[in-house]
Amino acid sequence: MNLLLFNLVTDADDSIFAFTTPWINRLAQHYDAVDVVTMRAGRIEVADNVRVFSVGKEHGFSEPRRAAVFFEIVSRLMRDRRYAACFAHQQPLFALMAAPLLQPARIPITVWYNHRSRHWTARYALRIARRITTSTSDSFPFPSAKVRVVGQGVDTDYFSPSGDGSGTDLVYVARLSPIKAHDVLLKAVASVQGLRVVLVGGAPKEDPPDYVNHLHALVNELGIGERVTFAGPQKPDGVRAAYASAALSINLSPSGLFDKTAFEAMACAVPTLVTNPGFLPVLGDKAPLLLLPSGDDPALIASRLQAVLTLPAAERRALGERLRRAVVAQNSLDVLIPRLVSVINTGELPP
Repeated sequence: MNLLLFNLVTDADDSIFAFTTPWINRLAQHYDAVDVVTMRAGRIEVADNVRVFSVGKEHGFSEPRRAAVFFEIVSRLMRDRRYAACFAHQQPLFALMAAPLLQPARIPITVWYNHRSRHWTARYALRIARRITTSTSDSFPFPSAKVRVVGQGVDTDYFSPSGDGSGTDLVYVARLSPIKAHDVLLKAVASVQGLRVVLVGGAPKEDPPDYVNHLHALVNELGIGERVTFAGPQKPDGVRAAYASAALSINLSPSGLFDKTAFEAMACAVPTLVTNPGFLPVLGDKAPLLLLPSGDDPALIASRLQAVLTLPAAERRALGERLRRAVVAQNSLDVLIPRLVSVINTGELPP
């Protein structure tokens, strides 16, 4: 049983995609060999039965050159090995490009897509994939009988409680992009006396710098410069360290953007406010406190922040521990990987 795996970024130190390395290594436990074709490679830390081949974005290769390298790699791999299946993780484009090679060989394709964007690659992936895997019922933008909801996968051994429970910061891990509503959060923080906020994440290169400039200007306008830290993009150990110093965390991504970072905070036993109703199964009866109806009301966010912060320390600790247990039970790698393997191999979720 060999698996061909397409991955967007394979780099154990990447500030956004480092999580794919433990995913790959856990998948590799279910196959004789896994060959990964990635758009960009960095530090490679994979199991002995995994090989990684990059099309060269890290070297600055142009799109036409990357396409040529991709076809050369996939053609060579298919000559050398027989694959039971192909899994395209966050790479519907690679799945579409490889389909003319894979389909004649009857290699079933499973695509992971986890975004509300109705991108053309997602639309056409439906045509060539046996199955589409996604985190929640609203994180794939097109209704289809091919969709299988598998949840998320957090490395709950790595993201685990490491602080002494005395943290005081509010931590928000997200790229600095308008859809993440940092500006709304800053306005909320301004009305919560003494609260410090740590913003972990960088601005996407494809976005204009206006939003980041707006955030810095807003901090000055609100007079909260001493209480706001722009920590920039962080490697996984930096993210984990931020959670160790946190009293609470927040994620303001709207429905359809199911951010794994919120689960990582919860896995570290940090009480976490969210706006996406996809988190309801984890929140349970604490949803009235932790689920925000939207991320655009600074007054409401401030009142919820205050409500969590004023909980007795023991109660706040118990809340964080409860969230961790729910994440481990519902969205850990131990839960996700068997679901993924079953869909990749058979097209269906395990019984």
